Amino acid sequence: MSEHLGDKLSRLRRLSDQTQEGLAEKSGVSVDVIRKLEQKRNSSARLPTLHALAKGLGVELTTLLGDPPGVPSTGEVEPPQLVAVRRAIMPPLFAPLPEPTGAEKLSVALLREEIADAWTLYHEAEFGRLMDLLPGVIADARLTAAVGGDDERAAGQAALGKALQLGGHLSIRMGKTDLALSSLERAIDAAGKSSDPLLAPMISNSVAWAYQRQNRLDDATNLAIYAADGVEREHATDTAGVRVWGGLLMSAATSYARRGDYDRADEMMRTSEKAAVRLAKMPATQEDGRLVSVFSKSSVRIERVRLAVQYGRPEEALMLAKGMRLSPDTPPSWRTWLLLDVARAHTDVGNADGAVKALESLKRVAPTWMRHHTLAVAIVQDLLDLPQRPPGLRKLADFLGISK
Repeated sequence: MSEHLGDKLSRLRRLSDQTQEGLAEKSGVSVDVIRKLEQKRNSSARLPTLHALAKGLGVELTTLLGDPPGVPSTGEVEPPQLVAVRRAIMPPLFAPLPEPTGAEKLSVALLREEIADAWTLYHEAEFGRLMDLLPGVIADARLTAAVGGDDERAAGQAALGKALQLGGHLSIRMGKTDLALSSLERAIDAAGKSSDPLLAPMISNSVAWAYQRQNRLDDATNLAIYAADGVEREHATDTAGVRVWGGLLMSAATSYARRGDYDRADEMMRTSEKAAVRLAKMPATQEDGRLVSVFSKSSVRIERVRLAVQYGRPEEALMLAKGMRLSPDTPPSWRTWLLLDVARAHTDVGNADGAVKALESLKRVAPTWMRHHTLAVAIVQDLLDLPQRPPGLRKLADFLGISK
């Protein structure tokens, strides 16, 4: 079972040699909130509070909160799977170009299919299988980008950019944001050598996400807005351009919300939603949907629900989620986030039955993902503290390994 937030907070506070009062002064979070968290009277906290505590402790947010399913920060050597991913992203100096995984160099079309399949594993939270496959995918892309004619190499560089972008996303999920930024910087370099003008801004969105995870919110905001402005100037009427621009606008909105400017974030999200409506009426592209930015009416609404929950507006979150019909291209990972956020919102408004129903749906959709997620554990712990426990809660607690 995941370490309780209160235990983690207490342990990190002691490691930083701070008292509860000292951490309160340094973070701006009240001593009462810190005390309740450490005494497990509160199982969760709002995202701005967690950001402030992480800053006061001098750690990244993921160190305090955790991420599903991740590699625990135990001080031990990294597992061989992660070492292989690291080596693929950052090859050893002066090493020869790796051999392709097949009998001969992959065609660009087959390579893109291989990368798209790898992205599918990512969105389905199959991180273990992805770690096994990704080093070979990156090696194939690196070789394809280095040989052939100019057009072949440019197409290979575009594939390499998508493979390294995936390496960045996987590294973030593993709690390795420095490795993620190394992978994403290499991805942008590859994008610059490709013939795809939208690839670099698409990867910039991923970089902004990595900055958010490091609590570099100003950097995340500035990068997303800079990239969005460039796309708007050059590709405002393109279907693919609107998709990338909308994703960047959502990213900027998230950063504004985490900086405490929820009104600005909500305004940008509403603009994104209008762009998604416009996108639905534009001609479809031939691009493999697994290789483009996740941007649609569904994804914008899911992100609006998430921000409303995180910033203490559960009624608004439930109103936004009510009657949602997800588009077929919505990745499983986004669907699971929506169910978790709805469960949190029901808990916050005192609707324990609604929370349990959402968690039961989440268990059916993504049982492995749910078992590893700290917020799912925190919600169930909060529900167990109620004087009257709703039907089905005990089964969920047993599934998550919660004994109380």
